[in-house]
Amino acid sequence: MSERIRVLIVDDEPPARAEVRRLLQTLPDVEILGECGSGAQAITRIREDAPDVVFLDIQMPEVSGFGVLQAIGADAMPLVIFITAYEEHALRAFEAHALDYLLKPYDEERLFAAVERARRQLRAAEPREDVRLHALEAFLRDARGGTYPEVFAIRAGERYQVVRVEDIRWIEAEGSYVRLHLLQGDRLMRQSIGDLESTLLDPARFVRIHRSAIVSLSRIAAVEPLSRAEYTVILDDGTEVTCSRGYRNQLREKVFFSG
Repeated sequence: MSERIRVLIVDDEPPARAEVRRLLQTLPDVEILGECGSGAQAITRIREDAPDVVFLDIQMPEVSGFGVLQAIGADAMPLVIFITAYEEHALRAFEAHALDYLLKPYDEERLFAAVERARRQLRAAEPREDVRLHALEAFLRDARGGTYPEVFAIRAGERYQVVRVEDIRWIEAEGSYVRLHLLQGDRLMRQSIGDLESTLLDPARFVRIHRSAIVSLSRIAAVEPLSRAEYTVILDDGTEVTCSRGYRNQLREKVFFSG
């Protein structure tokens, strides 16, 4: 892959295409190959130009976004980031192997996160299924209006074990997994700590205090200075977790220090 990400924008609404273009033009490694106002045009351009990524509207007259995928075929289709105003298409889009899903109206941060997912995939930095799963979680959070899940269902063999978010004391990174330390026991969950923090955890209830640690604010019992820039966070069961220099301000934004 070249260093530049070659992008095609497909949407039947000119203002929507213009907004995607405006945001993408701020990214130095993105090259916009062109725009298409219909699914039929998109099929031709994809076959001719072979873009790396297609921003693809779902609801279009004559040929829909799904119609474009069917015409090109899964094996020949570039990475697809769906842009849609209809949340009910999310699961079908996931089944169609789309990389990400932007729910209109989307903001700059959400679009840039989608581009970063594509960037990681094109550089083979993360397995495609992991990227798509994280993208689906972000889409569903957007569709919920920014709310956060109260329950995680974690795969364990042929079953899913249910974990209540309120039972989490703290979370520890373990490679591409996280260990959820609960009021009773712990559970291993396939999720990066960064995606867990950004898509699934309510920032009003949790704070990241270390590259590899997130704690529940309601479970903090004490905070002790460890050095000028670091703290030891003591949880209600006596567990001690270090708050590193780089996350000190995040802790102080969530916890009021008096005196």
